[in-house]
Amino acid sequence: MLQSLIFIAVAAAGGWFAFKGFSKVRRNILLGKDQVINDRPSERWRTMLLVAFGQQKMFQNWLPAVLHLALYVAFVITQIELIEIAVDGVFGTHRFFAPALGGFYTFIISSIEVLSVLAFVATIIFLVRRNVLNISRFRKPELKGFPTRDANLILLGEIVLIVGIFCMNGGDKVLQMRNVEHYHPTGAFAVSSWLGPLLFGGMDTSAVIVVERFGWWLHLFTVLGFLCYLPYSKHLHILLAFPNTWYSKLSPKGQMDNMPEVQKEVRIMMGLDQPDPNASTEIPEFGANDIFSLSWKNVLDAYSCTECGRCTAECPANQTGKILSPRKVMMDVRDRAEEIGRNLDSGAQAKENYNDGKSLFDYITPEELHACTTCNACVQACPVMINPLDIIVQMRRHEILTQSAGPNEWMPMFNAIENNGAAWAMSDARDAWREG
Repeated sequence: MLQSLIFIAVAAAGGWFAFKGFSKVRRNILLGKDQVINDRPSERWRTMLLVAFGQQKMFQNWLPAVLHLALYVAFVITQIELIEIAVDGVFGTHRFFAPALGGFYTFIISSIEVLSVLAFVATIIFLVRRNVLNISRFRKPELKGFPTRDANLILLGEIVLIVGIFCMNGGDKVLQMRNVEHYHPTGAFAVSSWLGPLLFGGMDTSAVIVVERFGWWLHLFTVLGFLCYLPYSKHLHILLAFPNTWYSKLSPKGQMDNMPEVQKEVRIMMGLDQPDPNASTEIPEFGANDIFSLSWKNVLDAYSCTECGRCTAECPANQTGKILSPRKVMMDVRDRAEEIGRNLDSGAQAKENYNDGKSLFDYITPEELHACTTCNACVQACPVMINPLDIIVQMRRHEILTQSAGPNEWMPMFNAIENNGAAWAMSDARDAWREG
């Protein structure tokens, strides 16, 4: 009874803290302006299943893809055992599903154990890749500090979870062999059936019970800790990759969205439309300079970023030594959304008239924006279909059309297009050659 009460209290506290964290993430994403995305639903479901669930784009590089798949599948399948832990914790039972499922239960837990071993190997390799091997995309300036610690913490947490699983299953197996009350037979598990007796077979029964309970609680606390930490970690992509791929852009990657205000003026200049005498004379804001002028999908992109750096590794501007890093752009958007969220939570600002004197241009410099060639290499490389280019283009539009700023070498071209309809300054009209 006492264990059940403790379990319920711990689970409720962990669930509450996790709910608060996820609520803030949702609020921050919805700070972006509204965007309706509901076209071609069947194609969207197919994209989500292939890319988010099936990890299709990960397999462009098979070695990290296989390692990541082992971690991913182990994490998903382990939740089956977590469901049983929850039932046992609430009702005070032990291995609740074992009698009903019989041999199938043995198969499920054995599968979890095999996947856990593969996940352990993958975790060690990932730790070595990030901390020992000199892989360029893991050595970029934007990964200094918390991003590197965050990645390592999650990997170490995976090891702790695996330790909990094998302490629980291994201790359980030894206690079953000794016919201890409450520990009923569950069949021979693939790993713990030999690992448990090897590690714990020489211990007293009371000590083995402590080991088994330690593993049970360690599993629970690790999962709850991960759940509470997830809203503040790049590993939020475990959840957000699914909606992000569903809402991803389905039009050709090279196709950019027009600005309705500019498109309307061009049509009037070409005689295709007539001016609206009732139209507002106020100059509209072009592009985006902060979270509020990006769409919620842009902000969702930022929160879905895995910080893997494939976008930056493929970026030709970055490869030639320029400071542009598409990964940094996405991290900066997320950091800015977090900053705005903290100010809203503190009461220092209100959403309706938010103004803290800062914008995305305090995070992302014009030099970074100007280095982009709009080649879409970053979009193609992203394993969860994030679009850094859309944010870069929107910020460049704001800089040039709203701030009337930009590189000095660009301005004559813009002026020529505005005045002459061509990229070159010409004294004659562009279509004068047709006359006569």
